[in-house]
Amino acid sequence: MTSTATGDTGGGRNWTFLTNHGHVLLAIARDPTARLRDVAAEVGVTERAAQAIVADLEAEGYLRRTRVGRRNEYTLNPAGRFRHPAEADRQVGDLLALFAEPPPAKSSPRA
Repeated sequence: MTSTATGDTGGGRNWTFLTNHGHVLLAIARDPTARLRDVAAEVGVTERAAQAIVADLEAEGYLRRTRVGRRNEYTLNPAGRFRHPAEADRQVGDLLALFAEPPPAKSSPRA
């Protein structure tokens, strides 16, 4: 059997290794000025679920929301620790470094 991108191997059980909280955190890491509507679409949850997840992440100190004009801008805390005791010795920054794409390098003017 071949595996699909969502982790379904044909056995009828659809699961992934990362939770929706992890997916939302990574989506925001990739685009800190993303609208929640876009984050929700990328993760595959409702906008309301994305709002609740962002509220959870903010309450626990994994991100900070700043209002910039009519939009939100998010700042992540890579020093935050994983919540499960089995991974509590690791920082969330390790996950971000693994999955989040670095921002594009600014090109310097040629001399």
